[in-house]
Amino acid sequence: MKSQHARSLVVVGVILALCLSTAYAQQGGKKEHTFRGKVEKVDAKAKTLTVNGENVEGWMAAMTMSYAVDKEEVINKVKAGDQITAKVYDGDFKTLHDVQVLPAKNKK
Repeated sequence: MKSQHARSLVVVGVILALCLSTAYAQQGGKKEHTFRGKVEKVDAKAKTLTVNGENVEGWMAAMTMSYAVDKEEVINKVKAGDQITAKVYDGDFKTLHDVQVLPAKNKK
Protein backbone atom coordinates (compact mmCIF):
# COMPACT_ATOMS: atom_id res chain seq x y z
CA MET A 1 0.00 0.00 0.00
CA LYS A 2 2.85 2.41 0.89
CA SER A 3 4.59 1.73 -2.41
CA GLN A 4 1.43 2.52 -4.39
CA HIS A 5 0.95 5.77 -2.45
CA ALA A 6 4.60 6.71 -3.06
CA ARG A 7 4.23 6.05 -6.81
CA SER A 8 1.12 8.24 -6.91
CA LEU A 9 2.99 11.06 -5.20
CA VAL A 10 5.88 10.73 -7.65
CA VAL A 11 3.50 10.83 -10.63
CA VAL A 12 1.72 13.89 -9.27
CA GLY A 13 5.09 15.54 -8.60
CA VAL A 14 6.30 14.87 -12.15
CA ILE A 15 3.08 16.23 -13.65
CA LEU A 16 3.31 19.35 -11.48
CA ALA A 17 6.95 19.88 -12.46
CA LEU A 18 6.11 19.57 -16.16
CA CYS A 19 3.23 22.02 -15.87
CA LEU A 20 5.33 24.55 -13.99
CA SER A 21 8.28 24.27 -16.36
CA THR A 22 6.00 24.77 -19.39
CA ALA A 23 4.41 27.85 -17.81
CA TYR A 24 7.83 29.26 -16.92
CA ALA A 25 9.15 28.68 -20.46
CA GLN A 26 6.19 30.55 -21.94
CA GLN A 27 6.66 33.50 -19.59
CA GLY A 28 10.42 33.54 -20.23
CA GLY A 29 9.96 33.61 -24.00
CA LYS A 30 10.53 37.11 -25.33
CA LYS A 31 8.38 38.55 -28.09
CA GLU A 32 10.04 38.59 -31.50
CA HIS A 33 9.88 41.63 -33.81
CA THR A 34 10.99 42.16 -37.41
CA PHE A 35 13.69 44.82 -37.74
CA ARG A 36 14.38 46.65 -41.01
CA GLY A 37 17.04 49.22 -41.80
CA LYS A 38 19.92 50.48 -43.92
CA VAL A 39 23.49 49.66 -42.91
CA GLU A 40 25.49 52.87 -42.49
CA LYS A 41 28.76 51.32 -41.30
CA VAL A 42 30.34 47.90 -40.70
CA ASP A 43 32.95 47.78 -37.93
CA ALA A 44 34.74 44.45 -38.39
CA LYS A 45 37.03 45.03 -35.40
CA ALA A 46 34.16 45.72 -32.97
CA LYS A 47 31.92 43.21 -34.81
CA THR A 48 29.06 45.70 -35.02
CA LEU A 49 26.77 47.21 -37.62
CA THR A 50 25.62 50.81 -37.49
CA VAL A 51 22.09 50.72 -38.88
CA ASN A 52 19.55 53.42 -39.65
CA GLY A 53 16.64 51.36 -38.38
CA GLU A 54 12.97 51.86 -39.11
CA ASN A 55 10.38 52.15 -36.35
CA VAL A 56 9.62 48.76 -34.80
CA GLU A 57 6.24 49.08 -33.12
CA GLY A 58 6.41 47.88 -29.53
CA TRP A 59 10.20 47.63 -29.54
CA MET A 60 12.10 50.80 -30.56
CA ALA A 61 11.50 54.05 -32.44
CA ALA A 62 13.33 54.74 -35.71
CA MET A 63 16.96 55.67 -35.06
CA THR A 64 20.54 55.08 -36.15
CA MET A 65 22.42 52.87 -33.70
CA SER A 66 25.25 50.32 -33.50
CA TYR A 67 24.24 46.70 -32.98
CA ALA A 68 26.08 43.47 -32.31
CA VAL A 69 25.07 40.50 -34.48
CA ASP A 70 24.31 36.97 -33.33
CA LYS A 71 26.51 35.36 -36.00
CA GLU A 72 30.02 36.65 -36.58
CA GLU A 73 30.04 35.72 -40.29
CA VAL A 74 27.39 38.39 -40.94
CA ILE A 75 30.07 41.07 -40.51
CA ASN A 76 31.87 39.72 -43.61
CA LYS A 77 28.69 39.54 -45.74
CA VAL A 78 27.06 42.90 -45.02
CA LYS A 79 28.34 46.21 -46.39
CA ALA A 80 27.44 49.87 -45.97
CA GLY A 81 24.38 50.73 -48.05
CA ASP A 82 22.76 47.29 -47.72
CA GLN A 83 19.11 47.12 -46.71
CA ILE A 84 18.67 44.42 -44.09
CA THR A 85 16.03 42.63 -42.06
CA ALA A 86 16.66 40.91 -38.76
CA LYS A 87 14.89 39.57 -35.72
CA VAL A 88 14.94 41.50 -32.45
CA TYR A 89 13.51 40.58 -29.08
CA ASP A 90 11.83 42.47 -26.24
CA GLY A 91 14.39 43.66 -23.71
CA ASP A 92 17.39 43.22 -26.05
CA PHE A 93 18.23 46.49 -27.76
CA LYS A 94 21.82 45.57 -28.64
CA THR A 95 21.72 42.47 -30.85
CA LEU A 96 20.35 41.72 -34.31
CA HIS A 97 19.49 38.07 -34.93
CA ASP A 98 19.26 36.20 -38.25
CA VAL A 99 20.38 39.22 -40.31
CA GLN A 100 19.39 38.99 -43.98
CA VAL A 101 20.48 41.34 -46.78
CA LEU A 102 17.58 42.36 -49.00
CA PRO A 103 18.09 42.22 -52.76
CA ALA A 104 18.88 45.60 -54.31
CA LYS A 105 15.89 47.18 -56.06
CA ASN A 106 16.29 47.69 -59.81
CA LYS A 107 16.22 51.36 -60.74
CA LYS A 108 14.58 52.16 -64.06
